[in-house]
Amino acid sequence: MASAMVEGLLAQKAAVPADLACFTPSGRTAALLAKKTGIAQADSLPGLLGRADIVVVAFKPQHLAAAENQLGELTAGRLVISVLAGKTLARLARVFPRARNVVRCMPNTPSKIGAGVTGWCAARSLTAEDRAAVTTLLGALGTALEIAEGSMNALTAVSGCGPAYVFEFAGALREAGVAAGLDPATAETLAIETLLGASRLLAQRQASPEHLRDAVTSPHGATFAGLQRLAAGNFRGLIKEVVAAAQARAQELSGD
Repeated sequence: MASAMVEGLLAQKAAVPADLACFTPSGRTAALLAKKTGIAQADSLPGLLGRADIVVVAFKPQHLAAAENQLGELTAGRLVISVLAGKTLARLARVFPRARNVVRCMPNTPSKIGAGVTGWCAARSLTAEDRAAVTTLLGALGTALEIAEGSMNALTAVSGCGPAYVFEFAGALREAGVAAGLDPATAETLAIETLLGASRLLAQRQASPEHLRDAVTSPHGATFAGLQRLAAGNFRGLIKEVVAAAQARAQELSGD
């Protein structure tokens, strides 16, 4: 996710490489990101945060406890933006007690091309300057929505995890095309372009998904037959179960 955010900021020209730096304890991931994007790689947390005004925390949520001792002092007076799934503002406030404010957010991977969606909430009211910084940073990644913290795990399950569901559907549609007699390359192109075109149409038209679905469904036609199989397999029920499972896991990750 850190890589997606850096690439999105640079692609949208909301930052230049000299504005950004990264650090990981092993150095390996940071080195790859620095080489790919041209940003600086710090050799330590103090080196990373020495001149930083905004700190984006984007490591695995399970590693938060191990990082707590160092980060508490090093983030004093800074704006902290967390991408750690499930970690609540209350938990983050204990880790960053001297930060001037803490923002919890959940972007998704399309952020790397400026087509992401990010939900966020803040521990306290943001100053005008910090609100502008947050909206600029997250807005460079795509759509940014300020929401109540109680909705963050649900948002994580829908949009944070959502691209993976779409990629899985694309793979399934490709495989179905092959099973129907298409060569793999053609089936993959058809699956990707169909998803892309349908998504663009949905975004541009002032119509619900159901309305657009019905507009292409002739009574007892080919689309109707396919939709009947989706309904028989409880497709919408399955998607509800998928989101519920992801939401439950996000909640589990909020534990210390």
